[in-house]
Amino acid sequence: MHAMQYEFTLPADYDMGVIRSRVARVGHLLDDWDGLGIKTYVLRERGVQGSPVNQYGPFYLWNTVEGMNSFLWGGAFQGPVDDFGRPAIRQWTGLAFEEGAETVSAPACAVRRRQPVPEGVELAAFMADAAAETARLAAQDGAVLAAAAVDTRAWELVHFSLWEHDTPKADGDLFQVLHLSAPGRDRLPRGRQW
Repeated sequence: MHAMQYEFTLPADYDMGVIRSRVARVGHLLDDWDGLGIKTYVLRERGVQGSPVNQYGPFYLWNTVEGMNSFLWGGAFQGPVDDFGRPAIRQWTGLAFEEGAETVSAPACAVRRRQPVPEGVELAAFMADAAAETARLAAQDGAVLAAAAVDTRAWELVHFSLWEHDTPKADGDLFQVLHLSAPGRDRLPRGRQW
């Protein structure tokens, strides 16, 4: 599993209805993308649920690097680049993935928590704790799924979870989910990834 996210931070007075319309128009295009586990079309709106910014930030879990590369270099990614500019793309290596009890529910919100991997920690224990936290999140009431991944260049851990309601039992940046494409969700490896 490979995680990926890019963000477009938009002006404070930006009409977020433009993003909602865009996702309604094109969100289905990845509903059968080969190699994609899930793509969540998510946004944060300034002043809503504590967000300080207007931001569109799709989050992906890939089953294959080929699927990711096909998206990035095969033309599909050019649309957002043309409309919003070329963003920095964060990429993390998968640590854990768990389905929640609400697997058939459409998610209402997503939570993303990024944190540094502290200097001096025992890496094996730290990553095992991250995997255990993924299982804990997925077991919470209303959880649809949870994942953890790490960027070993920046030594950053990310926890990402989807929730059927807008009061998740997770800390981090709260996003509204506009659409979920999940063509390979059933093929995402469960549990710890090592």
